[in-house]
Amino acid sequence: MNLSGLLAFLDQTPEFQALLSRLAKPRVTEPLQVLDAARPFVLAALQQKRNAPIVVVTARTERAKQLWADLISWSAQPERVFFFAEPDPLLYERMPWATETISLRLAALSALSTSAPSRPPLVITTMRALMTRTAPREDFQRGVFVLRRGENLSLANMFRAWTTLGYEHAPVVDMPGLFSRRGGIVDIWLPSRPSPIRIELVGDEIETLREFDPATQRSGNAVETLVITPASEADISRAPQVAEAVRKLDLANVHPVAANGFRQDIEQLENKQRFRGIEFYLPYFYAESHAATLLDYLPENALIVADDWQELEAITEQFEQQAQQVRQDLEARGEIPQNLLRPYFSWAELRDKMLQHSRLLFDYRGVEEAPELPFLPGERFGGQVKRVVDEMMHQRADGARVVAVTRQAERISDLLRERDFFAKPKTEILHPPEAGQLVLLQGALTEGFVLKDEGTLDLSLIPHSSSLVILTDAEIFGWSRPKPRRIATQYARTQSPEAFFADLAEGDYVVHIDHGIGVFKGLEKLDFGGPDTEYLQIEYAHGDKLYVPVHQLDRLSRYVAPGGHKPTLHRLGTAEWAQVKERTKKAVADIAKELLELYATREIISGHAFSDDTQWQHELEASFPYVETPDQLTAIDQVKRDMMQTRPMDRLVVGDVGYGKTEVALRAAFKAVMDGKQVAILVPTTVLAQQHFNTFKERLAPFPVVVEMLSRFRSDKEQDAIIEKLANGAIDIVIGTHRILSQDVVFKDLGLMIVDEEQRFGVQHKERLKQLRAHVDVLTLTATPIPRTLYLSLSGARDMSTIETPPDERLPIRTYVAAYEEGLVRDAILRELDRGGQVFFVHNRVQGIGIVADQLRKLVPEAHIGIGHGQMPEDQLEQVMSEFAAGKYDVLVCTTIIESGIDIPNANTIIINNADKFGLAQLYQLRGRVGRSAARAYAYFLYDKRLNLSDEARSRLQTIAEASELGAGFQVAMRDLEIRGAGEILGARQSGHIAAVGLDLYSRLLAGAIQDARAASENKERGGTNGQRGVNPAQRILNAPSIDLPLVSQIPETYVTDNALRLRLYRRLADVNDDSQVAEVTREFQERFGPLPEEVENLLYLLRVKLAATRVNAATVALDDGRIMVRFREEDATRMERLNKKFGQRVRASRDRMWLAGPELDKQWREHLLDVLGWLAHK
Repeated sequence: MNLSGLLAFLDQTPEFQALLSRLAKPRVTEPLQVLDAARPFVLAALQQKRNAPIVVVTARTERAKQLWADLISWSAQPERVFFFAEPDPLLYERMPWATETISLRLAALSALSTSAPSRPPLVITTMRALMTRTAPREDFQRGVFVLRRGENLSLANMFRAWTTLGYEHAPVVDMPGLFSRRGGIVDIWLPSRPSPIRIELVGDEIETLREFDPATQRSGNAVETLVITPASEADISRAPQVAEAVRKLDLANVHPVAANGFRQDIEQLENKQRFRGIEFYLPYFYAESHAATLLDYLPENALIVADDWQELEAITEQFEQQAQQVRQDLEARGEIPQNLLRPYFSWAELRDKMLQHSRLLFDYRGVEEAPELPFLPGERFGGQVKRVVDEMMHQRADGARVVAVTRQAERISDLLRERDFFAKPKTEILHPPEAGQLVLLQGALTEGFVLKDEGTLDLSLIPHSSSLVILTDAEIFGWSRPKPRRIATQYARTQSPEAFFADLAEGDYVVHIDHGIGVFKGLEKLDFGGPDTEYLQIEYAHGDKLYVPVHQLDRLSRYVAPGGHKPTLHRLGTAEWAQVKERTKKAVADIAKELLELYATREIISGHAFSDDTQWQHELEASFPYVETPDQLTAIDQVKRDMMQTRPMDRLVVGDVGYGKTEVALRAAFKAVMDGKQVAILVPTTVLAQQHFNTFKERLAPFPVVVEMLSRFRSDKEQDAIIEKLANGAIDIVIGTHRILSQDVVFKDLGLMIVDEEQRFGVQHKERLKQLRAHVDVLTLTATPIPRTLYLSLSGARDMSTIETPPDERLPIRTYVAAYEEGLVRDAILRELDRGGQVFFVHNRVQGIGIVADQLRKLVPEAHIGIGHGQMPEDQLEQVMSEFAAGKYDVLVCTTIIESGIDIPNANTIIINNADKFGLAQLYQLRGRVGRSAARAYAYFLYDKRLNLSDEARSRLQTIAEASELGAGFQVAMRDLEIRGAGEILGARQSGHIAAVGLDLYSRLLAGAIQDARAASENKERGGTNGQRGVNPAQRILNAPSIDLPLVSQIPETYVTDNALRLRLYRRLADVNDDSQVAEVTREFQERFGPLPEEVENLLYLLRVKLAATRVNAATVALDDGRIMVRFREEDATRMERLNKKFGQRVRASRDRMWLAGPELDKQWREHLLDVLGWLAHK
């Protein structure tokens, strides 16, 4: 969204022109009264008019992010708006900075170091970011140089320079600060650029410079020049001197573990090696006299804007005091040595630097009558949309320019259309609208305002002489803009296309579909009478070895089984594996039959078919504050389609915590209400019921929908009244615990039941749900991960949707496992409080929870601490949770009552006491309570250092620590959760069969059984046989043909040097499903790695042969006595006749085989083979 066309209206006001004149003088201090809502508008106008950098300073990060979000919408040059972020660790705390923080800081420093006078940057920052020391401007600028298309360069010298600047070599460039080389192709991602750059060389000359997409690795727009800037604030060339200075620190009183960490750092500094956390030593990289802050990067004519000067002074002094306290605490605990150099600037130092530039002071209270700009707050309508439309039409008629920026633009447009006024929603205003023009924009701003005509502030003239009226959802509906989520999504870590296949490592158990369970020993080159070719080596029982050609990697899968079960290796050349596979096939055939019988029963029952989406449905969906993920949209579409069928819906939606399942439920519930039906939402805890109730009430407030809650948070009298209203139809949606399932709860016309985490309900409750399923639509939500292969297998027998993509702005949760230390707990709480956030402290014993809370009050007297647990009186628990959500408490000491679904976006740190006593699934769910906004979240899993952890507990904690990436529930580290999910769907009796063959193969066998059972059922109904059916993706491997042709097929080390990347690429190729994907991979390889070597061309050709052979049900394609022989799985006399008739002497055919001329007789044998297989597939 871009609103820059409106800036001209402010520019025309005499007050703004006077302001520009005053700011043109050097080093002026200009107080100014500006309406808070209009500040981003004013800042964007200043950016447009001044040819000098502007730095906007706020006290806290949340305020800075809010300004950043709004400024990007207002600015005429949004790409020149930067956010200089503050580091995550507290001052003096030895912790690594987040990758995104580093990138944002470097982007701002680069902009200030390299910007042209005509395109000066606007930088938004906080006082703590300014306090933190950084590289001096002269040092930073020495690392800036330009690459141009057509110039010559020395790669060796360039790589050395990049390494010095902080760039790291990697196989794949998928995040800022990395570079890679593959022959004449070099990739690099500058922190100052939103996307990486691909440099293509011919010899030493730069032929092209092109942007590329880190997710697909495909090239895009060409650029003429590339300005290289540093990728670190630490100049690694100075590292040996830093090591020498750090070595002089006295580590005698430092804890041995911490002291060992310092010694490792010293060793890496001596060797000029970068490491995570090197920023801790920034005060040592640059001498005290050269220490710099962002303010030192500003030219003399730069403008500094203080959001609130007095607050900046107060917060900086507060940070200084806190830094001294943290330093004392860390020294006392032996985590840092004494006499560390001061890592920050004081208020006095920063104030002196700011006084060297002109300053614009918003909200400056030191001047009696500061100049004002002609802004007034917008009128609030509180959801009375008719009044809004009346007022907009009235203002327009009086000549005002009216701009409504709303997530409900379509809804407002429809209401205006009823008045015969047509305003199609836009996404940008690049030119000033005419007087009397009304413009609708789809988007969001924090607040609106009125810019008065002729600078008058006469309240009697509101609103009809206004020159410009900006309305937002805050004025129209009373909705606040969602808390600023991460804007610079380009800095989120992307995954390259093959990253999904990175789960196979040496030593892993694997399953070969034909030979059973073995151990993967890595890639090995072998010579079988020709050129060396790469194979995968698998070791079986008694040391037997199997060498699998790389193009047959699809016959291998990683072994996963319940509870980390360690399998017995099979013996090659025996019937043992075949017997195991046969037993499993029989078991999956039984369960496939059961699943399909259930499915068929539901197909027969007739239910209510819901209508198409109403206009109000579109309006509700338009009001969703965030951008839906692709998976979320797919799930919503599938749920709606189910509801519009005559058979009752029974769909399961699987999604990691915080991935948007509640929004799916809300839209389904609203759809049911629009058809006059009632909705019941069943949740496992009273706290979750309260939360869903609040969410539904807020989102549905603009519509005539009655939402109620039935749980122990309601008195008996209130419950009786709610039950009576449900019976007479006065309530549309009821949200509650198992109380909803009681026999006395009767609905007038129940149409939809939504069940959150069904596995957490008891047997009786599940039986009641089973009765309901026969009559009403049921939507079940779960965060327990389901393995993807199992999901694909079941897709033909159970209606399931998976939401695997996290929201764009979500950051992975930073996870720590450590012994309980009071200092660690205090620091963790203070860090969260410093950024205006809140903390969950989980202690899962009601006895003693009060003592723990008292200990925390003494430990962190600055914090307001509340207590919440399931044994509290209902009204008291409700009050505590509501007050915590409202921000009254900084820390909530609680039990696992918060485990399911609690969503408090401002709570972004969770500390779990005695974490070794929890199961892995519980730990995973608890960690999901934080990280639900764009702020970086922290999870601390603490254990008692006096106790010896069991191996099992240690393993659980290690697993949760390693599985910290978003969506980790679908990674290998969380596979035991997947098995639990599989058990819930399939039943515990299947777990033995899963253990016998591994989850992946079990899923494929199940897919085959379901498809066979469904085909048999359909044939029986038709009384005959049917043609060949499509192959389920999960089952494709079961019928994959064996290909053995005289071609050297591999990815040579000279083409892709990194072994791990080469293996991932092999795995990815094994998953290719059709010819279009082969073509796509071919283009991608050429772009990423250069021209295809012959071996890679052969590998891609064999993939095409395998796909073609699969389509004609061939079992083998191989060289046989100088000819190419294709053996089919079934005999077919008509096929033999058709082949002989079509191809004559070129092809010889029998009932189950055909032969083509081989390489010695036919130079075109490769094309002819594909032609014949392709012709067969279409006949």
